[in-house]
Amino acid sequence: MNWTVPCWQSAVSKWQWVVACCIMPLALLNSCRVNYGLTGGDVGEARTVSVELIEARAPLATPLSAQVLTETLRDLLLAQTPLKLRSEEGDVQYSGALVGYDVQPVNIQANESAALNRLTMTVSVTYRNTLDPKKNAEFTVARFSDYNSTQDLVTVEEQLARDIGKQLAQDIFDRTLGNW
Repeated sequence: MNWTVPCWQSAVSKWQWVVACCIMPLALLNSCRVNYGLTGGDVGEARTVSVELIEARAPLATPLSAQVLTETLRDLLLAQTPLKLRSEEGDVQYSGALVGYDVQPVNIQANESAALNRLTMTVSVTYRNTLDPKKNAEFTVARFSDYNSTQDLVTVEEQLARDIGKQLAQDIFDRTLGNW
């Protein structure tokens, strides 16, 4: 017995197969989504940010170092998020203190003198998200930078504070809005 399919049925079957092969991948691709944003951080519904002046509580910390760190954090938040800066009571709020400011010798030479000194800055941070209190956090971050021991700290302090401040600000961002 020889079964034959009428001509119109084979055309429909071919058409259905073509539709299935073309439409199904599109449907699958549409259901799998990856969202990329150019804003950097996950700010949720927040629209504003406030960053209080970081206090210089460490015995050797200078007000300049604390101010540089505050400004660096503000600049980073404005550059990497769509948040608008407010002087106080932002949807997300940062406050903190420079609790560690230490200079230690590193890279000891054969004559027992240090070739480098290391400035370490430690910041205690309080992050408050007024729209999502589950994200509130308190933590401490520390970073350092080395400088030649022949240089006086006073002459290189501002540049070191800027370099360390950038690293600290990125760490603070990553821990609060970066979802790391």
